Amino acid sequence: MKVGVIGASGRMGQAVLGVLAEQELACGAAIVSPGSAKLGQPAHAGLNYSDGSELRAGQLDVLIDFSLPQALAHNLMLAQRIGAALVVCTTGLSEQQQNAVQQAAAAIPLLQAANTSVGVCLLEQLVSIASGALSEADIEITEAHHSAKRDGPSGTALALGKAAAQGRQQDFAAVNAGLRGDGLREAQSIGFSVIRAADIVGEHTVMLVQPGERIELTHRVTDRRVFARGAVQAAKWLAQQPAGLYQMRDMLNMQGLLRQLLNEI
Repeated sequence: MKVGVIGASGRMGQAVLGVLAEQELACGAAIVSPGSAKLGQPAHAGLNYSDGSELRAGQLDVLIDFSLPQALAHNLMLAQRIGAALVVCTTGLSEQQQNAVQQAAAAIPLLQAANTSVGVCLLEQLVSIASGALSEADIEITEAHHSAKRDGPSGTALALGKAAAQGRQQDFAAVNAGLRGDGLREAQSIGFSVIRAADIVGEHTVMLVQPGERIELTHRVTDRRVFARGAVQAAKWLAQQPAGLYQMRDMLNMQGLLRQLLNEI
């Protein structure tokens, strides 16, 4: 299997290149933006950084995208042009960009992940279950990342909020109270707090609070290779799938595992 890495010069791109080397998987392209100062410079295992324009159909099996939202349209076109599956790990997408993702998934296998950690995927399921069970609890979601992160709340925090709303069969848009500090919230709404500081890799806590008690579900990452390993695992799985839009829980068969667990209970 040949993998291309989009956003290859960034923190996560470098981590993915490292995981590919660890797992002895072939990296067929280290892609950066057309205006990048890295273009043409040595990247990885004999590869130079490129903008992907030299790639042809069949050269890559799958692309892993850890770039920025403004590059999404170009990356979707590239994947479709060369017939490669695409793992989209970019967060902070607009509604229009999300529609473009869904349209591209009609032509290629596409896995979209706000967070490629297997632990976070499990956390989403736990949050959904806990939210449904504690239907009257107030829900607060706190997330912390490094100071250079551009979007907030993080894509993972929003995904956890959607999981909480799903557990109560609510429309997330109707219960999303946004960032704390805007005044009193209505009952059943979901609040968010954001921390940006130094080199924090990623921390998320979902608090379900009711009088006299609270449950806290927390996931912390101290090494961003966790995300890189999850992205590579997703890429290996996605390369074997038909065209369609997938999520990490599809790869991990979370729904099947939960059904099995509930049947056993």
